[in-house]
Amino acid sequence: MTGRSLRLGPGGEFDRLRAIFVALGTAGRDLGDDCALLSIGGRTLAISIDLSLEGVHFRTDWLALREIGWRATAAALSDLAAEGATPLGVLVSLGVPGNRQRRTGNASPAVQIMAGVGAAARSVGASVLGGDLVRSPRYLVDVCVLGVAQRPVRRSGARPGDGLWVTGRLGGAGLALAALRAGRGRRFAPALRRRFARPVPRIAAGRWLARRGARAMIDISDGLAGDAGHVAAASGVGVAIELERVPCWPGVTPLAAVRSGEEYELLVAMPRRFGTAGAKAFGRATGLPLTRIGACIAGRGVRMTHDGRPITPPPGFDHFPAQ
Repeated sequence: MTGRSLRLGPGGEFDRLRAIFVALGTAGRDLGDDCALLSIGGRTLAISIDLSLEGVHFRTDWLALREIGWRATAAALSDLAAEGATPLGVLVSLGVPGNRQRRTGNASPAVQIMAGVGAAARSVGASVLGGDLVRSPRYLVDVCVLGVAQRPVRRSGARPGDGLWVTGRLGGAGLALAALRAGRGRRFAPALRRRFARPVPRIAAGRWLARRGARAMIDISDGLAGDAGHVAAASGVGVAIELERVPCWPGVTPLAAVRSGEEYELLVAMPRRFGTAGAKAFGRATGLPLTRIGACIAGRGVRMTHDGRPITPPPGFDHFPAQ
């Protein structure tokens, strides 16, 4: 297994990752999935790391420092959810500008951010295990998460005939981002603000789906179409999505919903036998809807239709778009 990497979908960011995988050669191991998986004493340890950088992933005029800590931690924990893992703890490298003092009472910026980190970790039964603190030109929160997986679910297990399902509703994060960019950060619904500022990693949902035979799973961070492309590439299948089936946040069109990133819902390929009864059982267990939006098919890439008409899938978020 050493040196093998999973196939990634298209995009400039992923071209860079493919080049890195080649450069690492035998120093790399099973690269390209949501988590690294290590077998230790009969258990599987799941590890992932996620960096949030001011000006790229968040703005301090949009979010309180505690919200920044929560959001960065939830993004990293979402990778564990996509593997079907149970969180154990988090490690955090925190960069704080030395010339900015956004205090709340007697709490320094570092304390406020870490309070958010701790709250997000506690929400899934995990602990803060350690980290590092440095002075930085911009705020950065680099979160490493550790968990255990009874039955890890990778991106590479989907097969033609599997149903394609998504948890929750999509588009809320994109709608909130649009409101923030328009300067309406204090004038939109609290539930919508929470969707952006305090996303909920779907840990219980991921574990439930893993136990029920999920074949492939990914968290939706770069947009549904883009992340579906990664499942298709890793599994060597095509993915067919029916746009009219996509569950949308109120006020969001299906096309906007599939573009919306940082949703942190789960996209999962389930065996053909999993159907409506299974989705209802999922809802009773988790309090979330589970919606079938398409299927895995023979072929390659993502195909999208709307009421039977072909639609060009929108690109996912790309840190390094083509110039």
